[in-house]
Amino acid sequence: MERYPGLTPVPDRIRRLEELACDLWWSWHYRARDLFRRLDYRLWRETAHNPVQMLRLLGRDLLERAARDRGFLAMYDSVVHDLDLARSAKDTWWSQRYGPAAKGAKVAYFSAEFALHQSLPLYAGGLGVLAGDTCKEASDLGVPLVGIGFMYPQGYFHQHVSADGWQQEAYERLDWLDAPIEPAVRADGSPCVVAVALGDRTVSPP
Repeated sequence: MERYPGLTPVPDRIRRLEELACDLWWSWHYRARDLFRRLDYRLWRETAHNPVQMLRLLGRDLLERAARDRGFLAMYDSVVHDLDLARSAKDTWWSQRYGPAAKGAKVAYFSAEFALHQSLPLYAGGLGVLAGDTCKEASDLGVPLVGIGFMYPQGYFHQHVSADGWQQEAYERLDWLDAPIEPAVRADGSPCVVAVALGDRTVSPP
């Protein structure tokens, strides 16, 4: 993948596997998940169902075999078609309900956490699950919703009880290169930076 310098590229015939892996649409569409599962079921399990990490670890020979497998290619073409259809938002509830009148409209949805998939551990409980389900449903309905939250450097933590009965936590640092995310950039490729007014000051990234 392009995020890993020097890594052998995915064969051209199935090049959009990388694009699909970084679009969390796959996480709530069974056939998309099944496509990655079919590549290498053992590795799918070992990476905790993380297709970005999986593609990094897959051998070139296996990817080339997949690119020649008629059954896999038929599924790949079908899933990529479904992804494009979802992105187009054509014939969705939103387009049928509001049509051209809502062209260019955007709905901002703010949440401290979003539970979309375990490969992006940015959530702790109910709030995140609600926010994640809202985003997924909005996507299926074609609602032009944009989720805005925090990209925490640490995700889940593991708990254990010490010998003297105290709870201990070990935090798991999120490896952004192995996560199904991409940086937001402007048309010229520069980082998309947003300044936020907070009280009597403005907060922006360093």
